[in-house]
Amino acid sequence: MTITLRRALAALAATTLMFTGAVAAASPASVAAQTIPAMTGIRTGLNTGFDRIVLDLTTGPAPAVRYDLVDELIADGSGEIVWLTGEYFIAVTATPAAAHDAAGNPTYPGPQKFRTRALRNVMAVAVTGDYEGTLSIGLGVRSRTPVTVFTLTAPNRVVIDVGH
Repeated sequence: MTITLRRALAALAATTLMFTGAVAAASPASVAAQTIPAMTGIRTGLNTGFDRIVLDLTTGPAPAVRYDLVDELIADGSGEIVWLTGEYFIAVTATPAAAHDAAGNPTYPGPQKFRTRALRNVMAVAVTGDYEGTLSIGLGVRSRTPVTVFTLTAPNRVVIDVGH
């Protein structure tokens, strides 16, 4: 390979990286222009065969949700352990979602942690994070059972079903 060809390929690679970086830099601005749904409430309910936790959200795109079975719950940002009643823990994230409005005011007026004495498996719920468009919720449970997490729209909700 000649030096001229190597220089041309290097220039092409540098130009490609520059444009890729510019596109990546533009992406957060376009995401910020969208309305991020904000959590306004957390509801719990005992159902036949499962406990249900519902996160009520304002309008906007339905968030992508996921869950992980974890050894301990970690607060987003600080990295500190979130102490919560339970033998096992489930960490749920919703993106894009928040628990504050554009001015930084909380949109969820309820407690950051609470016990769920009326449920069979879920013992407690905690808001573990509200950072950069990601809302994190932690659940303390009595036993490891099947978990289903999904979204509903009109109105937006995140639904977490935990088996008994």
